[in-house]
Amino acid sequence: MDKEAGRILKAAVVAIAAAALILITLILPAEFDFDPLGTGQALGILGLSGSAPKTVSQQDTNYQEDAIQFILQPYESVEYKYRLKKDSSLIFSWKASGAVTFELHGEPDGGPEGFAESFSIGKRDYGNGTFTAPFSGIHGWFWENRGTDAVTIDLTTAGFYSAALKFRDGFVDEKSLDNSTQAN
Repeated sequence: MDKEAGRILKAAVVAIAAAALILITLILPAEFDFDPLGTGQALGILGLSGSAPKTVSQQDTNYQEDAIQFILQPYESVEYKYRLKKDSSLIFSWKASGAVTFELHGEPDGGPEGFAESFSIGKRDYGNGTFTAPFSGIHGWFWENRGTDAVTIDLTTAGFYSAALKFRDGFVDEKSLDNSTQAN
């Protein structure tokens, strides 16, 4: 075998070894959730292909629509949350007559007392979007008026939830929303 053929063979072997290493350490963990060396877990890519957003999901909860209004005097607050199953979604729109401090968060069923996971925090006079519950529990907003004038908040939602809960002045009011028509 001449020198040139030897170099080509050596390069081919190195390329095959590199491809095998990439397959075992990166592609199998990310694409197929198979991690024989533990590199996918270490790199945070384990099951990466399964984390893509779903474009269609069948819901097993009734489709609901809800609209509510809150008036917050200076330094008053309110929480309003929906009972959602894991992967259930809702579309929301809220508008306030002045800037309010807000937090969109959720509390998992069976979670530790007082635990909440925050999804969005800020200060403004509106919010619009789609929310998909990462876990079963109650999910919604906390609003606080830190201004000197009263603020009105209008919230409209549509989605797949079974109840709405209002937390205000130390009281919890829950309204069941299971009376709507079943989604097709």
